[in-house]
This record gives sequence, C-alpha cells and structure tokens, in this order.
Amino acid sequence: MSEEHRDELSGVETTGHEWDGIRELNNPMPRWWVYTFYATILWAVVYVFFYPAIPMISSATKGYLGFSSRAELQQDLDQAKLGQAQFHEMIAAKSVQEIDADPTLREFAVSGGASAFKVNCAPCHGSGAAGGPGFPNLNDDDWLWGGDLDGIQTTIAHGVRYDGDPDTHVSEMPAFGEILKIDETRQVAAYVWSLTNTPSSAALADAGKQVFMDNCAACHADDAKGKVDMGAPNLADAIWLKGRGEDAIARQVLAPRHGVMPAWQGRLGETAVKQLTVFVHSLGGGK
Repeated sequence: MSEEHRDELSGVETTGHEWDGIRELNNPMPRWWVYTFYATILWAVVYVFFYPAIPMISSATKGYLGFSSRAELQQDLDQAKLGQAQFHEMIAAKSVQEIDADPTLREFAVSGGASAFKVNCAPCHGSGAAGGPGFPNLNDDDWLWGGDLDGIQTTIAHGVRYDGDPDTHVSEMPAFGEILKIDETRQVAAYVWSLTNTPSSAALADAGKQVFMDNCAACHADDAKGKVDMGAPNLADAIWLKGRGEDAIARQVLAPRHGVMPAWQGRLGETAVKQLTVFVHSLGGGK
C-alpha cells in the first residue's frame, strides 16, 4: 500500500498517480458543481415519474401525466387542417380568376401550390421552376399552351400528350427527315437560328426562309412566333426547349422529340390543381 503523499507547495494530498514526475492534486469538486450534479439526478428521477422515459420491449413507460409527443403533434395537425378546411372549400367553389383576385385566397393558394409543386412538379421543372433540357421554364414568358390562368389550369389538369386523359393537349411535329432534303434541313435550321442569332451562313438562312414558309409556317406562323392553340413554340424569342444552335434545330426538324406531361387533376384533385395554377401564374411569366 503506497504511502500518503502531499504536495509540498499547497499541502494538498495527491491521488497517488505520477506521470513523468507530475502528480495530480486530490482537490474535492466545487460545491456548486456537486449540488448541480445532485439536482440533475433529482430532475431525472422526477422526469421518469411524470413522462415517458424507460424503453420497454414494444413501447416505453407512459409516465404519470400520460404525455405523448405524437398525440400532441396529431392535435396540432388536426387543428391546422380545420383551419385550412374553410379555405379549401372556398377554393373549390371559386374559379382561378376569383381566387387570384382575392388577396387572402391568393396567398393561401400560392402557399399550398408551392408545396404541391415541390412534391409533384420539381422533379421535371426544377425546384425553382426554371426547367431544363426538354422541360419548360415556368418563370419566363414562353408558353406553349397559353400562360393565362385558364391555359395553365387546363395544362396542369389534363397534361400534354398524356394517354390517360381524353382532354389532354395533343400536338406532334412531323418528322421532316422524310419530307425535306438534307440541304433544305440545313437551310431551315439556319433560318430559324437567324431569327435570334447570327447564322453560320447568310445564304443558307435566306434560302431557308422559303423552306420555312412552305413547311413550318402553318404551325409556327409566318413570323415564327408560334400558335398557342396548336402548342407550336415561338421560334423568335431565343428560348430553346430542345437545344440551342443550328445542329440542335436540324435534329429536331429531322426527328422531333415530343415530351409528355401527366394529367394531375385525377391524381391531386381539382382544389390542388387550382392552387398549383395560381402558384405557377404567380412566378411572373404568366399572362
């Protein structure tokens, strides 16, 4: 048994441990710390008595108060749903124009629409609705099927080229690879690109104008600004859905790619579609 050792300077007993000649003083813990420690033990005992705490095989001790955080959360959710019910009823009974004109309803619809958008629409259109290759940007002024409230609602409700909805938007650009010669395809691609950019060849672009008038103007209009009722995009606004440049335009002319958008009314219901409509219209590009 080791002899008791005291520090020469302080006179305090050491713990008996030594590291490279350094000894540890055996000072007692500060009283405030000891009392705090005892208080935490007491608090834990009281907590275990009143609240769920000790894990069991399939549950936990319920505590004297019978408190449940899940039950409390469910109460909050039920109250929130009750508060929202009146707004949902009003939205269901009103048109999108009436909803947009009512500041309170519009705020509620935009908030609900934003949530629905993040869950259902963001995977294609992006979290900020800026779109991507093949997926339209919903923030700009380029609308294939109309950017007013009615147009947006119809597109969301019934989709585009969606086989499961008889009222879906339908339009398909023919494959001009079977109609135009290779030189004509290069010419019309140069012409379309020249509407907003400098073409690779002015001569090609000049020749392509007549090719466009003969084959493309019926859908895209003589000024190439498109026709909303046909879903034909505006080719004169420098907004490109399928790719930029003459090569990308030529590929689309030869073998066009056609996107498909689901019909959301059957999945989400009319009220959610109205909220989505008001939200998308609020992004700034709606007419």
